Amino acid sequence: MGALLRDGEEAPFLAVNEDGASAIVLICEHASNRLPKALGTLGLSHADLQRHIAWDIGAEATARKLSKLLDAPLLLQRYSRLGYDCNRPPESPDSMPQTSETTDIPGNRGLSPEDRLARTREIYRPFHDGVSAMLDSRAAAGKLSILVSMHSFTPVYKGKPRTLELGILHDRDTSLSSKLIKSFPNVDARLNEPYGPKDGVLHTLNLHGFVRGLAHAMIEIRNDLITHERGQDEWAQRLSVPLIHAART
Repeated sequence: MGALLRDGEEAPFLAVNEDGASAIVLICEHASNRLPKALGTLGLSHADLQRHIAWDIGAEATARKLSKLLDAPLLLQRYSRLGYDCNRPPESPDSMPQTSETTDIPGNRGLSPEDRLARTREIYRPFHDGVSAMLDSRAAAGKLSILVSMHSFTPVYKGKPRTLELGILHDRDTSLSSKLIKSFPNVDARLNEPYGPKDGVLHTLNLHGFVRGLAHAMIEIRNDLITHERGQDEWAQRLSVPLIHAART
């Protein structure tokens, strides 16, 4: 598979329920804390690689449950954001971060242009090519696509606790986020929190949704609410009804 990924290692892109009937297409860019073998641990401890800095804890499990409830395709990125953050373009310093929150990432310091290009070619490109191919195929078949990217956020960021439970994020397109935010009256839910366009977190949705004219939004769930199966089930159920409604309107 090239200079970075070795024979037998997983492909960066995985489509689950790719023939699902829903108009909703779920995307999870930070599904895994797996690193390519060639990168080792990037100089981090096992404990560090279990933290939010390496992946969106609970996001994949919740997205898989939501995929079943909606009968929606789910597109997963299978490597840690510390190797390459597929929600950032290659030119962004955060695509291969030297520091995440307050933690130094030794294996991302002093990268050569060849190192950066290998990660871009073997992780970023295959993932986004897979998303593009799926959306192109749906368009050719006359299927509507509404993009929803699934993320989770840490309850404590740089020492500051967060009470927010649910964030619904958008950039230039507000058609979906404005509908969804009204669907959670008993939840601490806010638009463009805990992150927003200024943080560069809408790359995937802008790349695949905005340019195609597709409705899209990012969902961020506080990860202590979805670390366990009960919470994953609850949040998948909570999200399913407003998304079903959005797919019909």
